[in-house]
Amino acid sequence: MAPHGPFQGRRDFLRASGALGLATMLPGAVRAASTHAGVVPPGDTDATSDVPLPARAPLASQPFLRLPAGAIRPAGWLRRQLEIQASGLGGHLDETWADVGPDSGWLGGTGESWERGPYFLDGLLPLAWQLDSAPLKAKAQKFIDWTLDNPWPNGMFGPRSNNDWWPRMVMLKVLTQYHELTGDARVIPLMTNYFVHQLGALPARPLRDWGRSRWQDELLSVLWLYDRTGDKRLLQLAALLHRQGFDWQGMFADFKFKQKVDVAKLKAEGGGGDVFMEDLGQRVHGVNIAMSIKSSPVWSLVSGRAHDRDAVHHQLSMLDTYHGLPNGMFSADEHLAGRNPSQGTELCTVVETMFSLEVALAITGDPALADRLETIAYNALPGTFTDDMWAHQYDQEPNQVESSLHRRPWTTNGPESNLFGLEPHFGCCTANFHQGWPKLTQSLWMATADGGMAATVYAPCTLQTVVHGVPLRIEQSTDYPFRSRVEIVLHPARAVAFALKLRIPGWATGSTLTVNGHAQASGSAGRFLTLQREWQPGDTIALTFASVPKTVPGFNDSVSVRDGALVFALPIAESWIKWRQRGLTADWMVYPASRWNMGLPESASFRRAEQPVGPVPFSRRHPPVTLSVEGRPVATWKAEEGAADPVPRRPQADAADVPVMLILMPYAAPKLRITAFPLLAPGSNEHPEDGHVG
Repeated sequence: MAPHGPFQGRRDFLRASGALGLATMLPGAVRAASTHAGVVPPGDTDATSDVPLPARAPLASQPFLRLPAGAIRPAGWLRRQLEIQASGLGGHLDETWADVGPDSGWLGGTGESWERGPYFLDGLLPLAWQLDSAPLKAKAQKFIDWTLDNPWPNGMFGPRSNNDWWPRMVMLKVLTQYHELTGDARVIPLMTNYFVHQLGALPARPLRDWGRSRWQDELLSVLWLYDRTGDKRLLQLAALLHRQGFDWQGMFADFKFKQKVDVAKLKAEGGGGDVFMEDLGQRVHGVNIAMSIKSSPVWSLVSGRAHDRDAVHHQLSMLDTYHGLPNGMFSADEHLAGRNPSQGTELCTVVETMFSLEVALAITGDPALADRLETIAYNALPGTFTDDMWAHQYDQEPNQVESSLHRRPWTTNGPESNLFGLEPHFGCCTANFHQGWPKLTQSLWMATADGGMAATVYAPCTLQTVVHGVPLRIEQSTDYPFRSRVEIVLHPARAVAFALKLRIPGWATGSTLTVNGHAQASGSAGRFLTLQREWQPGDTIALTFASVPKTVPGFNDSVSVRDGALVFALPIAESWIKWRQRGLTADWMVYPASRWNMGLPESASFRRAEQPVGPVPFSRRHPPVTLSVEGRPVATWKAEEGAADPVPRRPQADAADVPVMLILMPYAAPKLRITAFPLLAPGSNEHPEDGHVG
């Protein structure tokens, strides 16, 4: 972390805030500057709604509108995945981890009072309502009630042991979801009072550190409230947040970080006196960058400029070009680390990238963002958890040959970083991972600007909304991404005409579409197909995508393997060793028990096999789909300190090693895996033996 002021990072802040306790209050100068003008008394507010609010002038319109929290419920394999989360750490974290336990500062206690309570709620809240779980709702409600019932006299809210803007940005996202779910009349007055206070306080106490880097997350809540109240002061606050926040668009327009970044080394070389160098750790921090992906699109709602809206594509291009990994993510362990697939990515970075893409997809309407979102959600997200979601990694590696206490090629993170456990290395991801699956569920469908609906991401679900005043239920049945067929059944209360948009993934080599059994034009890959008609109760759409397994070029001429939305990896036999018990869960090391250093020929040919999608969707024991391909051992490719060496460029296979048949699984199924394979030099492969690896 880059030093900036009295708190140099998460760890220093937590130590300091714990020592200060409840005695620390706002500085006198800030108290004097605060005002009660404009404070809103509690009263009736908007009730819950099944339809999103369009942008209020002068905000720019957007092609898609994210539906209110609770409009979409998971079904099929996705519901089973959310139930796994609820049965694991996602539903029991407060019972085994003090940071979100009964002494949390966000429950009025003297415990952790910074970001972890809000992070936990940001996923627990939608999970509870999507599963309609009374126990989980009760857990979330305790935090919500304390927050809403204990505002500060000047408009601030939250624990009084700190006045940091950053953790309140997360809790504001929680409160917007909670209001959409319940219509609780306490939410809008509290948010209004807080924003009035902040508008007056920011000139003297500007954004800094994490809040300065993550200003766009608060801007979402400011614009959410403006669409409901029309309070012009919120537009002033939006402009102030943008002015004080870091200029991510400018950084990526002149992107300088084209290699693995060693922050300590660069600071030493830069002398430490330059403002840029002081902020360097924040600029190249993976989670900050993940959150920043939505900054330009969200600001475009205020500016109205297409250039701001479209800047997200250049930002993603820079990340792909210089730090892209085969699982759809960019390296960040915990700073940008280049394209070597033995580098890691922090779990917080995964879930925050997903949320940024969900927001950016609605604002831009670009189906390519949905393609990327699916790649991350169906590979990188489940790839960093145990099957029961009782343990997770801080860092995951696409080429992950060991999870142990070795140091690895990381510049910032420590030796615990890729263990599976309660809080390996640092607990931010323990608190924050919860939002991944529930917020993906919230983004499977979106409303369109013309009053229709769009299928943006494919997974089994049920949608309840209103279109042109007519209640509408949509049931989507599918085993996507493990299968290519999606069935959509519409149940309007009565016949209603509207446009239905269906995303054709960019990877699709073809597609077929029927409505009530009658063939329709299927549209082009990488675009939304529009069906404009009067929809009758029971109308059924069947959509099937064609794809072929293929290799994708990567670092050092390596290749990864994709089929549809899934990335495939070579599973390494795993030996799990419990390191220590951690309350209801444990920390684990995982050692390889089979050979992993395999290469693929340039003319690799794949054979696909399918099995039923089981109770654990991303299961190594019962994978829903596998690919078989001929490969050869690469004896010169070794590991050091528990990490695979960089993929060798065009190695020659050892003539003494016979070819073998490799059985590849979806990336998330094995926890030790090879995802980026060396491409063998010409002439390296022969005919395979009867044996196989995987």
